[in-house]
Amino acid sequence: MKIIVFGLGNFGMSLSLSLTETGNEVIGIDKNMEKVNLVKDKISHAICMDSTNELAYEAVPLKDADKVVVAIGENEGAAIITTAIIKKLSDVKIISRALSPIHDTVLEAMGIQSIIHPEQESADRLTKQINFKSTLENYQLDDNFTISEVLAKPEFFGKNLQELDSIDKYHLTLITIIRKREKRNLIGKKTIKKESIGRPMPDTIIEQGDILVVYGNNKNIEFYCQDQEEHEIRK
Repeated sequence: MKIIVFGLGNFGMSLSLSLTETGNEVIGIDKNMEKVNLVKDKISHAICMDSTNELAYEAVPLKDADKVVVAIGENEGAAIITTAIIKKLSDVKIISRALSPIHDTVLEAMGIQSIIHPEQESADRLTKQINFKSTLENYQLDDNFTISEVLAKPEFFGKNLQELDSIDKYHLTLITIIRKREKRNLIGKKTIKKESIGRPMPDTIIEQGDILVVYGNNKNIEFYCQDQEEHEIRK
C-alpha cells in the first residue's frame, strides 16, 4: 500500500519505519528539515513542507494514496488544519492522531472515524491494523492470532447465527457484534458511535452494516477479507 504520514516526531517516525519494514510504500512529511533528513534514506520518500499550507499539497500524491496518517503531535491546531485540508482535497481514508478530548470532538465533527491515541497505542499495533486492508480494528494477540473487526458480508444479512454456517468455512470464532448508533457529541453534531450487542445468541440476526468481532488465525482473517474485497469488485 501507499501510505502518507504527516508528522515525523517519535510516533510518526516509528510508524513510518514500521510500515516500510512490512512492505509498504511510505511518504513521510514534516516541516522540520532535520526530521526529514533523519528518515529520508529509510522510507520511500520524505518531504519537507508546512502541512497547514494548502498550496503546498500540489507536490503530495493524495489521490494515489491508500491511507493517510496525521501523526502530528506538537501542535494541535496544525494537526486539525492538516486533517481538514486532506479531507477537503481527497476522499482518502484518514487516520488522525488526537491530542486531547476536545481534539477528539473536533475530529468526530469532521467525520474522521479512525482516531488514534499514541500514548495508548504502539506504532507496531497500528502497522498491523493498516496491513489488514479490510479489517476495521485489530488486537494482535501474538504473531499468528488476532481479534479483528470485519464487516458482515451481504450474504449474512437477515440470517440468524443458528442458520448461518457460511462463516464456519473461514474457521473464525465470533466474539460479539458491533452496531453503529447515531448520537450527538458535545457540540450537538450528530455522530455515529459503535456499540456492542454483547454475547451473540443462536437467534441473533445479522443486520446490514454489522461489524463482526472475530478471533482467528491471521491467514483465515486475510482469507475472509479477500473474499469481501472480491465481492465488492464483482459488484
